[in-house]
Amino acid sequence: MAERRHAQISSRKQPQQARSMELVESVLDAAVQVLATEGTQRFTMARVAERAGVSIGSLYQYFPNKAAILFRLQTDEWRETTAMLRNTLDDASKPPLARLRVLTHAFIRSECAEASVRIALDDAAPLYRDAPEAAEVRQAGNDILQRFMREVLPNATNDERTLAGDLIRTTFGAVGKTFSETPRSDVEIAAYGDAMANMFEAYLLRLSGSI
Repeated sequence: MAERRHAQISSRKQPQQARSMELVESVLDAAVQVLATEGTQRFTMARVAERAGVSIGSLYQYFPNKAAILFRLQTDEWRETTAMLRNTLDDASKPPLARLRVLTHAFIRSECAEASVRIALDDAAPLYRDAPEAAEVRQAGNDILQRFMREVLPNATNDERTLAGDLIRTTFGAVGKTFSETPRSDVEIAAYGDAMANMFEAYLLRLSGSI
């Protein structure tokens, strides 16, 4: 990739007026299309500007380089995932393990629905993976998962809860990515979600001493 590993990834400025907001949204929509069709290696500012129907100068007003666009797409995805985590795992109307089952199915469906873009963003991760901004966004999801672990494993040690949370998060990322790389039917997605949820449930029940 032409840009440096630690290139600036923050947007130059935030849109304030409706017209500016629409321009940024059209740029992000175009970026998703370019990423899905061209991949990371052929993802350029010029291609995004052309697909969005805007001048390259307008694009540079908001994004200093392609790393900044890719990071914005990634943080938007992280925020959606964080919202899904929060809305599902904090839902006190359902038992904890039922919430985890709902989350597992939702995560697998989401991975499969947006597989091409997610795979391309994974390829682009070295551009922004170690940036402070990335760590801040990821930490929010980790906090939600650890809060859930304290609820579902009240008698476990902190080390056991941390390990359980890390294992589930890592399994979501690794297995979800591998499974979604191949087109899947609704039946396959549902079956895989059930199998993952069953595995998590058995693991947590054993840790809690319930089995």
